[in-house]
Amino acid sequence: MNEMFENAVFFGVTISLCAYGLGLIMQKKFKIAVFNPLLISIIITMLVLKVGNISYDKYNEGAKYLSYFLTPATVCLAVPLYEKIELLKSNWKAIIAGIVSGVITSLGSILAMAAFFGLDHKEYVTFLPKSITTAIGMGVAEELGGYVTLTVAVIIVTGIFGNVFASAICKIFKITDPIAVGIAIGTASHAVGTARAMEIGETEGAMSSLSIAVAGLITVVGASIFANFM
Repeated sequence: MNEMFENAVFFGVTISLCAYGLGLIMQKKFKIAVFNPLLISIIITMLVLKVGNISYDKYNEGAKYLSYFLTPATVCLAVPLYEKIELLKSNWKAIIAGIVSGVITSLGSILAMAAFFGLDHKEYVTFLPKSITTAIGMGVAEELGGYVTLTVAVIIVTGIFGNVFASAICKIFKITDPIAVGIAIGTASHAVGTARAMEIGETEGAMSSLSIAVAGLITVVGASIFANFM
């Protein structure tokens, strides 16, 4: 049975899609933020690989095809932004200031964490791109000499946390302006967080989509600078 699964060409894709579909069903049924489809799919996939004694390499041979859709899916986030272009033009100064502040805060927090926990340089730069989309973060980590696979994991975890806790954090700090909410979510938790922003509202989703691209570009430059601090 194990060999049959491992030799199936699209085994990885099938498991990933089925697990994510189950996550969507659980989210709709229970309506609790912690039942995030991505988080559920990760847990289910890990259990299947562990119970079935299936190696990650075999799983990834089929699952890797899903990653081909990552870049075009990210580009599609420009659609809601285009629909809110006038809002962007009238608030561009505040928007840029918010994104820059978010990026500096993200990079600064990683620097502080690395100093506190005594991380070496390679471990430090691995965490720097944690808040940008995977397509950009992988390139940044590789360029800076970090652990690319670990960077991907950190980016996913960051996105899930943003997706699950974004609304609660905004309520705690009384952030109610749609533009501010969108910028905060997109800058801190990239595409996964943006999915949550789109659920909150059109403006939040549009601003979060913008943040992904702008924060990604700023982080590429900022990470290169911060990499020299340790």
